[in-house]
Amino acid sequence: MPELRRDELSGRWVLIAPARAARPHAWFSSSSAPRAPGGCPFCPGHEGETPPEVARTGDGAPDIPGWRVRVVPNLYPIVGGDDAGTGATGAHEVVVLSPAHDRSFGRLSESEAVEALTVIRDRVRHHLAAGRAYVQAVVNHGPPAGASLDHPHAQVVALDFVPPVVTDAIERLDTAGTDLVAAAAASAPDRGLAVVEGPAPAWCPEAASGPYELRVAHRSTRARFDEATDAEVAVVARATRGALARLDSVLDDPAYNLVVHTAPPGRTGFFHWYIEIEPRIGVVAGFELGTGVYVNVVAPQEAARHLREAVPA
Repeated sequence: MPELRRDELSGRWVLIAPARAARPHAWFSSSSAPRAPGGCPFCPGHEGETPPEVARTGDGAPDIPGWRVRVVPNLYPIVGGDDAGTGATGAHEVVVLSPAHDRSFGRLSESEAVEALTVIRDRVRHHLAAGRAYVQAVVNHGPPAGASLDHPHAQVVALDFVPPVVTDAIERLDTAGTDLVAAAAASAPDRGLAVVEGPAPAWCPEAASGPYELRVAHRSTRARFDEATDAEVAVVARATRGALARLDSVLDDPAYNLVVHTAPPGRTGFFHWYIEIEPRIGVVAGFELGTGVYVNVVAPQEAARHLREAVPA
C-alpha cells in the first residue's frame, strides 16, 4: 500500500510504492563491467595522459607509477580555468582511489578505503584554506551515475559560492533545533533501518528517495568534513566500504552516487557531516519532475533487511 513520507533532513517528499517494482524495466542492470584498462588514463603507466598531479600517496616522484591514491586536475572542469567567469573561478580535481582498474570503493581493503577518504578530506581542507566558499566531494560509480571512466575515482569541486541546497539544509536544521543526522542514526536500529552499526553507523533513511539509499555518519556531532579527525575519517571510511560491499552483493555492483554533505566555513548550527549513497537503479520520470515528489519502490525497512543479511562482496 503506498505511503507518503517526508525526509526531514533533505526536505524531500517521497511516496513509498513497492507495487511499482513489478513494472517491466523498473530496474537498471548493474554498472557496466570494467572495460579493458589498456587505454585508461587513470591506470599506472598512463600518468602522462592526465594533467600534472597535485597530490599523491605512495612512492615515487610526481607523474610516475608507485602511487596508491593520486590527485589531478579534471581535464573537463565544471569550474576553474583561465577563462572562468565571475562565480566560477574555483577548482575541479579528480582523486584516483586506487591503481587497480576494477576496485570500486566497496572493493578496496579497509586500509585503502581509509587512505582514499583521508585524501579526499585533505583536498577539501586544502581548497577551503585557499579561500573557496564551499567544496563538494562526490564519487560517481558507473555510467548511470555520470561516470565517464570505469576506473574508480572521486571528484572534488571547489566553489566560489555556497550552493542553495546547502544553505536550505542549514536553515532547515536550525529550524528543527536538533541534530537530525544523530537522531536518525540513533533510532535506526529500533526502526529496522540499521545496516552497519558501530562508531559510524550506516542506515537506510525512513523516507529514502530511491531503492537502497544509504547514509553513513560518525556518532560525533562535527559539522564539517574538513575538520574531521583522522580517526573519525577512518571509521566512516570503513563503514562506507562495508555498506557498499553489502550493496554490491545485493544488487550486483550497481551504479551509485556517493555524496559528502558538509557545512561550509562559518555556518555550522545543527549541521552534522555525513555521506549519502544513492544507487542508480531506477528511473526518475515525469511524475517526479512535475511534482518534486520522489517514488521509491522498495520500502526502506526491506532494503535495510536485505543489506543486513547480505554477505559483503
